[in-house]
Amino acid sequence: MSTTEPATSAEREDRVLERIDKFRQRRPRLLDEVVTLAHGAGGKSSAALVDAVFVEAFRNEELEQLGDAAALTMPSGERLAFSTDSYVVQPLRFPGGSIGHLAVHGTVNDLAVSGARPRWLSAAFVIEEGFPIAELREIVADMSEAAVLSGVQIVTGDTKVVGKGAADGVYISTAGVGVIPEGRRLSPDLVRAGDKVLLSGTIGAHGMAVMLARGDLAIEADIASDTAPVNSLVETLLEAAPSTRWMRDATRGGVGTVCNELAHACQLAVIIDEQSLPIEPQVLGACDMLGIDPLYVANEGKFVAIVAAEEADAAVAALRAHPRGADATAVGEILAEPPGIVALRTSFGGSRIVDMLVGDPLPRIC
Repeated sequence: MSTTEPATSAEREDRVLERIDKFRQRRPRLLDEVVTLAHGAGGKSSAALVDAVFVEAFRNEELEQLGDAAALTMPSGERLAFSTDSYVVQPLRFPGGSIGHLAVHGTVNDLAVSGARPRWLSAAFVIEEGFPIAELREIVADMSEAAVLSGVQIVTGDTKVVGKGAADGVYISTAGVGVIPEGRRLSPDLVRAGDKVLLSGTIGAHGMAVMLARGDLAIEADIASDTAPVNSLVETLLEAAPSTRWMRDATRGGVGTVCNELAHACQLAVIIDEQSLPIEPQVLGACDMLGIDPLYVANEGKFVAIVAAEEADAAVAALRAHPRGADATAVGEILAEPPGIVALRTSFGGSRIVDMLVGDPLPRIC
């Protein structure tokens, strides 16, 4: 007769979490033989592709940080951030913005959340034969407007034209350089248990705006993209909370994927309160109709920040005083256990694990 005591519910939960943690610690494996849309969604498939193909080929210390921008130290000692991105959104124009706005805002934001003050951008265009010059002028005008608003200059570029049918109108690639102020450092290894998780505003608007603008779903909703530069908002945060640990703009894969990247990098738990998430009712309604979790929907003018607990109230107050941060809020905290896990405290009093995005529910949204 066995004398082993039956496991308690807490012990069973610990075993499950241990198995999940071991599985999540595995390096992403690229099993696909061809590229799919999921490889561009910013989730698990993207991580596998980047790790198995690009990091493996180009491996170096700066690249392996896998940040929004590479932090580089010049021979003079000055530190720069360098970032690049490509934009293939369809349609080219949507409520609240266009591919031109995205091409500037996206790179500016990647530099800003890396702690840099964006200064210069390049712009490269791949244009399909037959694309209207008038429409190209409008897109370029949007980029000029966005650059002025962001406080950056577009100082170099390139243009290529491909045959009709070889592209979807126009694709744009931008690269950017920013200056990192002396003494400023943001990194996952600075994150500590007890820190607070902040969102700079409402989430999900960009992905839903683009999805509905395609007109395939016969859903009408007053949703506009949140595309905007966040560099001045970032500076506001860092002034109010100088001990800010880490930031990331929640674009492809949304807040859920960004938090998973952080949890994996710092090996701490990111705990999000569902009731605290700022989501506009029309965005939440559209997500519900489509069966999409808003935590995985892309944003183009919002960021996640981890700040010291004692600076959280001041940080939220400063963000809310900024014209682009009125809906900023604290949405969660960092805990020591379970390591590497993102969990959502639900409005029903329970909790669920938030994994990295699988698949691509919203292709071509940036």
